[in-house]
Amino acid sequence: MKPIVAIVGRPNVGKSTFFNKIVGRRVSIVEDTPGVTRDRIAAEAEWTGREFLLIDTGGIEPDTKDFILSKMRAQAEVAMDTADVILFLVDGRAGVTAADSDVAAMLRRKGKDVILVANKIDTQKMPDNYYDFYELGLGQPFPISSTNQLGLGDLLDAIVEKFPVRSTEGEDENAVHIAIIGKPNVGKSSMVNAFLGEERVIVSDQAGTTRDSVDTPFEKEGTRYVLIDTAGIRRRSRVSDDIEKYSVIRALSAIERCDVALLVIDAQDGVTEQDKKIAGLAHEAGKGIIVVVNKWDLLAKETNTMRDFERTVKMELQFMHYAPVLFTSALKGQRLDNVLRTAKAVSEMRAMRVSTGQLNSLLADAMLMNNPPSDKGRRLKIYYAAQIGVKPPLFSFQVNDRDLMHFSYARYLENKIREGYGFEGTSIKFVFREKKDRENE
Repeated sequence: MKPIVAIVGRPNVGKSTFFNKIVGRRVSIVEDTPGVTRDRIAAEAEWTGREFLLIDTGGIEPDTKDFILSKMRAQAEVAMDTADVILFLVDGRAGVTAADSDVAAMLRRKGKDVILVANKIDTQKMPDNYYDFYELGLGQPFPISSTNQLGLGDLLDAIVEKFPVRSTEGEDENAVHIAIIGKPNVGKSSMVNAFLGEERVIVSDQAGTTRDSVDTPFEKEGTRYVLIDTAGIRRRSRVSDDIEKYSVIRALSAIERCDVALLVIDAQDGVTEQDKKIAGLAHEAGKGIIVVVNKWDLLAKETNTMRDFERTVKMELQFMHYAPVLFTSALKGQRLDNVLRTAKAVSEMRAMRVSTGQLNSLLADAMLMNNPPSDKGRRLKIYYAAQIGVKPPLFSFQVNDRDLMHFSYARYLENKIREGYGFEGTSIKFVFREKKDRENE
């Protein structure tokens, strides 16, 4: 699991600008208006070879000063529960505010690793009120300018130094780790209880009951599993509680730790936009994915209802066409054993290796059936391919020109590899390298 770094602070101190500079692309919306970042945005970042998950908190919509303060408290509370390192951003030019002092007091009491960051300091000369930030009791403030990228290197060094050393003691590496993800009230907690055969997770008809990720190990048919029950991810327009908004962070951390993610959708709702966003989190992370259509018992059915529903799911989630679609009723315990068996199979597929000889023989046949594309008289040549990684399976292709590898032909090769070896439930990653890449190494 990658360390989690959360950015907290009152509105308009530059959190989103800082976030974008660190992750290297414009992810958060940046405007000079307080409260413009209405979603928690997460992205992977790296410094000196250390990868971590950076969370841009935002989400404060100020009506009154008291409202700002209450929302900051909620954000800080969840950050303290979730993050390994908290970056507390303050406005280095504006000085200490009452809201800064209040949240600083919370952070001190919890004993979390906190780095105080004084943003918007654009020169080497410190403003007169810079030293007031020592009153917050969080140590020396790091002076930075996100806009001008001043002081970011020293700050990143300090962040990396605080990353915990992950202990694998007590973890069962041979168990299949399953994250149960999805929007609230689709039956995730009921599914956990049905898998375990007992009431371990509180089940309620009220959306958002489960707010923490809970790991539960168990064994079934000789296979060891660890269930990670995530807090539901809610659509932005329906969120009024910042703590529930933060459930996306917990879901991200659960996905990071899992082998296979069960995307649970409500049969009565079908695939919603929020389902697509949640599926994208697991897909981008390269995890095994199974789409579980829950509450299937509540749906009126005709002869081909299941077939037609599966076809619709595949169409709506085209970017993860490889994911099997299963139909269950967690409440009645229907078809849940099949879910676990499929999760085990998907986990094995993620770890499968294809021999280089077999792979190149398959690709040679594929290229005979469908010639590689050409452009302006130059044809793509694939000299050699090899699998260089697992979890997810990663294949390297040595080619004459990367620009000639059209997306549609890469998809064709992926389909041929899947036809030959399966890889059901897992994404397949390709990297294309030219001969000169190897010569320059």
